[in-house]
Amino acid sequence: MRVIAGIHKGRALKSVAGESTRPTSDKVKEAVFQVMGPFFSGGLVLDLFAGSGSLGIEALSRKMSKVIFIDKHPKAVQTIKENLKSLQLEKQAEVYRNDADRALKALTKRELQFDLVLLDPPYKSKDYMELLDYLIDHQLLKKKAIVYCEHDKSNILPDTYKSLKAIKQADYGGLVQVTIYQIDEREEA
Repeated sequence: MRVIAGIHKGRALKSVAGESTRPTSDKVKEAVFQVMGPFFSGGLVLDLFAGSGSLGIEALSRKMSKVIFIDKHPKAVQTIKENLKSLQLEKQAEVYRNDADRALKALTKRELQFDLVLLDPPYKSKDYMELLDYLIDHQLLKKKAIVYCEHDKSNILPDTYKSLKAIKQADYGGLVQVTIYQIDEREEA
């Protein structure tokens, strides 16, 4: 596993030991970041089921300003911290050990809004519509925000959902399906 592009292109990343996480392949990362924005110009990212942190680190490498990494597994949190340290990105990150529901409530209290949200929970363990509802209903998304959803291909996500419109839906082989949403400019989040 490595950083695909940007400042840290080619740098190796550690993966979480054991089978509690399923890292996003480099092939998928490269394809989806070409859609979401090959290179960003700042902004705040939420990596909600962060695992090793590779998606959030890819966003930092491509010039996002800051990433908040959330994972409930201690091994994942330790791996994220090690990956951030090896790339000297600790100052651009916050890392929390927490479950998704509690983390979202805490972020709402902080009145944060995100430019990019990365959702890659263990397949079939979370209801994506509930997650999207929470992000929209609690105004955690900035205007033109992008929401990345990696999911089991048997879990078909809609083309549009409330103020979100799919800008890409793709099957990446095996079980992997990706849906990328963006706030519809005609709608308010």
